[in-house]
Amino acid sequence: MTIRSSLFGAVAAALLLASSASGALAAEGGGHDNRPHRLSWSFAGPFGTYDRGQLQRGFKVFKEVCSACHSANFLYFRNLAAPGGPGFTEAQAKQVASEYQITDGPNDAGDMFQRPGRLSDHWPAPFPNDNAARAANGGAFPPDFSVLAKARSYHVGFPGFITDAFIQYQEHGVDYIHALLTGYEDAPAGVHLQPGLSYNRYFPGNQIAMPKPISDGQVEYSDGAPQTVDQYSQDVAAFMMWVAEPHLGDRKRIGFQVMIFLIVLSGLLYFTKKKVWQHVAH
Repeated sequence: MTIRSSLFGAVAAALLLASSASGALAAEGGGHDNRPHRLSWSFAGPFGTYDRGQLQRGFKVFKEVCSACHSANFLYFRNLAAPGGPGFTEAQAKQVASEYQITDGPNDAGDMFQRPGRLSDHWPAPFPNDNAARAANGGAFPPDFSVLAKARSYHVGFPGFITDAFIQYQEHGVDYIHALLTGYEDAPAGVHLQPGLSYNRYFPGNQIAMPKPISDGQVEYSDGAPQTVDQYSQDVAAFMMWVAEPHLGDRKRIGFQVMIFLIVLSGLLYFTKKKVWQHVAH
């Protein structure tokens, strides 16, 4: 047996052992019970794009529910009408902006003042500062939504992280957000909840300061989509992904064009090299 054959055999055995161990843990109710379920996202994969309808629904959930506690400092009103996003018209984005009062100034008298929002304004924070946010939420600080979908993840383990690298799976953050919003349940017997905390199956440690934020029928959809916690969670998670990476469609399109260019260039270089050096003895 060659060294190469031995190496391949060892790798195959390790992968088989890891898969068997994972299956055993899952069958025993451990290991994977608290791992978020992977969903089919429209923006996944090298050719994925955002679903405009889903982004509009997700914005509605964010506006009516999440924005009461969470900021989105990197989101500007003008982004709502940008290509590749929710697809609002400029007039619609202006209407949304005008619904909010923005602190501006100082004026000629040196005073700050309130004015209706403009397209150039970023999404207003619900609290004036971090200390006010903590005071209003029992000491817990609601994280900013701007890049949360890219910042959050969950442990995949071996060999899953190797598979994800090959298939370019990058949606761990939105999987986790969806799971978190749907993971509120009664604490199991024997689990003592700290005062002011809620039990969440997918939150690390299972005790979270944010109470269950949304319930079935809380947000009204006009496009016929289900008005359930599961649908709300998918929609707002997709919206948060767009906020975190608004140019995802352009990035994938340009990346595909670059790959085609490199393939053509490689072919030209190869045939040029053969043409130039074909009469030279090697």
